[in-house]
Amino acid sequence: MATGQLFSRTTQALFYNYKQLPIQRMLDFDFLCGREIPSVAGIINPGAEGFQKLFFGQEEIAIPVHSTIEAACTAHPTADVFINFASFRSAAASSMAALKQPTIRVVAIIAEGVPESDTKQLIAYARSNNKVVIGPATVGGIQAGAFKIGDTAGTIDNIVQCKLYRPGSVGFVSKSGGMSNEMYNTIARVTDGIYEGIAIGGDVFPGSTLSDHILRFNNIPQVKMMVVLGELGGRDEYSLVEALKQGKVNKPVVAWVSGTCARLFKSEVQFGHAGAKSGGEMESAQAKNQALRDAGAVVPTSYEAFEIVIKETFDKLVEQGKITPVKEVMPPQIPEDLNNAIKSGKVRAPTHIISTISDDRGEEPCYAGVAMSSIVERGYGVGDVISLLWFKRSLPRYCTHFIEICIMLCADHGPCVSGAHNTIVTARAGKDLVSSLVSGLLTIGPRFGGAIDDAARYFKDAYDRGLTPYEFVEDMKKKGIRVPGIGHRIKRGDNRDKRVELLQRFARTHFPSVKYMEYAVQVETYTLSKANNLVLNVDGAIGSLFLDLLAGSGMFSKQEIDEIVEIGYLNGLFVLARSIGLIGHTFDQKRLKQPLYRHPWEDVLYTK
Repeated sequence: MATGQLFSRTTQALFYNYKQLPIQRMLDFDFLCGREIPSVAGIINPGAEGFQKLFFGQEEIAIPVHSTIEAACTAHPTADVFINFASFRSAAASSMAALKQPTIRVVAIIAEGVPESDTKQLIAYARSNNKVVIGPATVGGIQAGAFKIGDTAGTIDNIVQCKLYRPGSVGFVSKSGGMSNEMYNTIARVTDGIYEGIAIGGDVFPGSTLSDHILRFNNIPQVKMMVVLGELGGRDEYSLVEALKQGKVNKPVVAWVSGTCARLFKSEVQFGHAGAKSGGEMESAQAKNQALRDAGAVVPTSYEAFEIVIKETFDKLVEQGKITPVKEVMPPQIPEDLNNAIKSGKVRAPTHIISTISDDRGEEPCYAGVAMSSIVERGYGVGDVISLLWFKRSLPRYCTHFIEICIMLCADHGPCVSGAHNTIVTARAGKDLVSSLVSGLLTIGPRFGGAIDDAARYFKDAYDRGLTPYEFVEDMKKKGIRVPGIGHRIKRGDNRDKRVELLQRFARTHFPSVKYMEYAVQVETYTLSKANNLVLNVDGAIGSLFLDLLAGSGMFSKQEIDEIVEIGYLNGLFVLARSIGLIGHTFDQKRLKQPLYRHPWEDVLYTK
């Protein structure tokens, strides 16, 4: 067992089994104490590697994560404390592995219920190798103003209230972690505070004893008095009795053994800890208190009087000049986590992303305020979902049906168009679905797919300005611009595109108005007088009819219609539709197990 203090302001630990809250509490304590380096050097999370982001004051830091104890100890040779948050099933094995590392000096085992035979092996190994085990079933320990283990002393508010951000003059040791927090507060009220506090753990066989730590405190010059809180069960307190009788302790010891109420019960009582169970008169709280009193410790008549005798002992040491009370200092303010501050209404944090179309914060996701379950229950289709997510409103059924028809008609146009060709070549190169799809989508633009957008823009501008078809076409000709939506490689005036006829028939049947489409037909009549292949194609039909959909539904203002056309909604419709075909081509090539594509030499004109 160590003979002096266990920790200092430069002590660093390895934390086993990642737990965000206790690690952050350690780092907050570091900042509160004004430490220059974080007390957590590394985290051991079996099977994982990388970094965990945490805060050191206002600064965000990355703490390395290691998959094994050996790797962590090698990477951080100055970290000599091992804080073990493993479960009771694996705590013994991981603790032994840590004790066998030459760099580890102290192991704290948080889990309770570790098998007693395993604990005995840990204790024997630690003692024979001059190492220290704190626990099992412990919250750990703390050196005020220097270092703390995990959740020791609780929240930052409690730490500040207990003055643990700077060292005092009292050494404290207890079996109970919960009572330690209470005693830190009690001691801070009537003395200048704790120098070091240890909770040895409540299991039957703790890795270190009350007397081990009292003897350590006796060798620490800054510790002027000691406070001990024991409990019924076991005989640990008697080792302290013997140390007092033998004169090994020359500083005042104020002690109390809790559990005196056990005699009020007719049957044997098991208190909270595994070790808090009296096994006879000698293990009773009354017998231990009397033995400590006879050995020279200051023992009150009840727990209620514990605080009084601690104060009396401290005041006497001050009067004797043995203690110069520590001057109080103002600790820094720990920055509050943003999420907590927002919840408590202390700050207004600007958002970084705005969403007006969907929300998944409630019981179920919503599209434009419509719950997902409602969308299914109402029998909505893909067109309805598009109307909610793109236009933020539920469009009439004829509108959503028209959208679905457009998607079906534009889903694919064979393997030879640029998008499909790119997708096929990429799929045959062995790339995944997303890569193959994206390679095809990247070809969509002014020459492939973009004609829908341009057709809508130009037809709308010409119609709204009152241009005749003649004026519109001739004006475009003067500018050197082909009329978008007019012209086809195969279709002619006497061989119309059936897709265009289908769309026009649907619109004339269901749309309240088709003024833009009729204008496009008039333009077609004029262009056909110039050439038989200058027919209204599917891009021009969709572009003009979408204008009629927006204007005729009565659900969009003129400004909204202009914005929809300008943003490129119609191109979005083509992208969505064509994705279906491009995905199909990817699957087709994969299913056919096609080899890497190489373009044939005879299809290339090689020139100088």
